[in-house]
Amino acid sequence: MKSKRRSYQGSEITVSFDARRCIHAARCVRGLPEVFDPDRRPWIAPDAAAAERVAEVVRSCPTGALRYEAAAGIEPEGPEDRNTITIRPNAPLHLRGDLAFLLPEGIESRETRAALCRCGASRNKPYCDNSHEAAGFTDAGSVTDPKLAPLAEGDRRGSLRIACAPNGPLIVEGPMELRDSSGGKTTGRKAALCRCGASADKPFCDGSHVAIGFEAEG
Repeated sequence: MKSKRRSYQGSEITVSFDARRCIHAARCVRGLPEVFDPDRRPWIAPDAAAAERVAEVVRSCPTGALRYEAAAGIEPEGPEDRNTITIRPNAPLHLRGDLAFLLPEGIESRETRAALCRCGASRNKPYCDNSHEAAGFTDAGSVTDPKLAPLAEGDRRGSLRIACAPNGPLIVEGPMELRDSSGGKTTGRKAALCRCGASADKPFCDGSHVAIGFEAEG
């Protein structure tokens, strides 16, 4: 979970970027090419557009690779109304909300957006680094067999705590909504999600990490 975050300071907004978290979704480049230009150095020019628009595009980054700090008058980024985990075909877990990552040191790292590896091959676990493409990871990304106790509508607020079981699954606890690309969804408060890539019950863990000798601490 090491960060290589670099900051780009503007007059009203400062944008930071962690290259290890980027999986080239390119929403920044498509959204504001005058600000985000990978062929320019420095590649981020925060003053090339209105700070409010820069903040909006940064919030569209699905991985948390981009973040911002803004001057007074610009809305700071906060968590969305509910915690969501979106499972897409052959792709990582996309999380949004009030995310509290439990670090091995016993402290919490708070985030609002993250893309987490579920192929087992990332070199930046628990985050995705696009290794699923080279590894040939395949999964339909479906939530057809919910294993979570349903939530009442009034019980959907609160932080989602995320811990990595050593050599095992992601343990997520707190109000959450799991979604898939076909529109399927289920809600619950606790789940063990596969991150070794071998489970026959994806996105849930089925213990396959033991059989394949999966190794990952963070």
